[in-house]
Amino acid sequence: MGENVNPWVTRPPLEETPDQDHTVPDDAPAATGPQSPQGGVPFPGDDDRLPRRRVSGTAHVWFLGVHGGAGESTLAGLVPDARPAGHAWPEVANPPGHAPARVVLVARTHASGLRSAQLAATEWASGSVSGIELIGLVLVADAPGKLPRPLKDMAKVIKGGVPRTWSIPWIESWRLNEPVDVQRSPKSVRSMIADLDALSH
Repeated sequence: MGENVNPWVTRPPLEETPDQDHTVPDDAPAATGPQSPQGGVPFPGDDDRLPRRRVSGTAHVWFLGVHGGAGESTLAGLVPDARPAGHAWPEVANPPGHAPARVVLVARTHASGLRSAQLAATEWASGSVSGIELIGLVLVADAPGKLPRPLKDMAKVIKGGVPRTWSIPWIESWRLNEPVDVQRSPKSVRSMIADLDALSH
């Protein structure tokens, strides 16, 4: 499957407009899914869309929790120059021609969280969200241990519809609201931070 083919549709993708630049540094993680909206993806209904929120200031990365308790604030606190998006697509007040808001979706791995992630990915893929560069998706474990097979299969489908995916295991200290420490975080968290740093340069 080509990197610009959405796994939920069979129609060919839209051609990228000339001002879209998906060039990334040599040391940045390669995309594993589509990097731009896809042709043939229907616009989701109003009830299935995330809200938009006008924001001031800038951020290298906006973490957008697609549901409550996803972990957007925790992740934003770990990544330099990142901000939580407040569960809404950020509409940055920049003059025309400025770079789009660089967004990373965040979801828990329970069924409801994965469904919310799929809806957000579909909304982006439909082209109905403007001024957004989707960097990828972070899936944060909702419980210790391995995902049950149905959730694992669902996560696999969703991963195929976004540019990149990072998986964060269950972290007990986050549940207890203890201070977040990058150095004591699992390797997967440190790798995500390094990847996002590489993608922002």
